[in-house]
Amino acid sequence: MRAHFILFVADQAAATAFYRAVLARAPRLEVPGMTEYGLSAGAVLGLMPEAGIRRLLPDLPDPASVRGAPRGELYLLVDDPEAHLERLVAAGGRLLDPVRPRDWGHRAGYGLDLDGHLVVFAA
Repeated sequence: MRAHFILFVADQAAATAFYRAVLARAPRLEVPGMTEYGLSAGAVLGLMPEAGIRRLLPDLPDPASVRGAPRGELYLLVDDPEAHLERLVAAGGRLLDPVRPRDWGHRAGYGLDLDGHLVVFAA
């Protein structure tokens, strides 16, 4: 099974630049309406403009109407969660909780991306 996780974003170009800096890699696809980053074997992070999902599924609430409320969590297992969280903040994201031991066995730190999605880096 391959997995594509798609986040709805207000500004595709800004979100692309943000994740390029945070993930320290170029997108594997960057076209109007979708940016994709390969995360690992079989996993892809997609960035779709909010207008795109409104066109595809017009009967659903507009994602922009809940801006500021967490709409999802991207939980990434990485070798150096501190460095990733530092890049998130340097790229304009917001630090919520620094990397520290969690009761489920990971060391994890929490931040918000430009659109209010929770981004967690853990080891």
